[in-house]
Amino acid sequence: MPTELVALAAPVIFLAYGVFGMTGFGAAMVAVPVLVQLMPLQHAVPMVVLFDLACTFLVGVKNWRKVSASELMRVLPWMIVGIVVGTTLLSQLPPKWPLIALGLFVLYMCARNLRAVASGDLAELRSLWAVPFGVIGGVFSALFGTGGPIYTIYLSRRLTDVDRFRATISVLILLSGISRAFAFGASGVYSDESIVRLALVLLPMALLGVFVGSKVRTKVSQPKLKRLIFLLLAVSGVAVLFKGLSLPA
Repeated sequence: MPTELVALAAPVIFLAYGVFGMTGFGAAMVAVPVLVQLMPLQHAVPMVVLFDLACTFLVGVKNWRKVSASELMRVLPWMIVGIVVGTTLLSQLPPKWPLIALGLFVLYMCARNLRAVASGDLAELRSLWAVPFGVIGGVFSALFGTGGPIYTIYLSRRLTDVDRFRATISVLILLSGISRAFAFGASGVYSDESIVRLALVLLPMALLGVFVGSKVRTKVSQPKLKRLIFLLLAVSGVAVLFKGLSLPA
């Protein structure tokens, strides 16, 4: 395992899971666009899934009783459909177009959230929206590990109670991680032992990031925190977009 790779990836993982500790989601959106500068997309995403499993388990299980079981049951079947589709695409597509799609998606999410209205008067989504949000979230989760923001858009328009929302999104991302790990394992991705070895070496950085992020969350104002996160995401999105555009078709 190259020492240089570990040294470069460690601060990325720490920062990404620091964001997760502060917000409850978003680790993959920070980590994957940077990691693909260091390793293939087909290695970066399965490795981040392993971190997601550990970190979302620690955060989500604590609030299990507050989870909205009805919303989980609406989204989960469609999320699994999307994960199956995304896993197939990840193994078959050349890296150029997935990287371009990832860069555009991250930039779109930054723009959308920066323009979001803070008044909280958005109308509630109908439950049928669980189908497209579940499938699209599953596809992006398998391809890029970035389904969390998509699930967040849906659940934030369905659950008005903040505690129920945070508990539900954490458990949904945990279940997404379990489904993706199973899909990647079944498709032979984890037969490459270098992915698992690197994940084990970097796991302490992910856990430390969650711990530090949870502490920082109580000391930094939400507007400043959001601006910082979206600035990091925008830089990452531009970097990965250029990387994708530079590759041959």
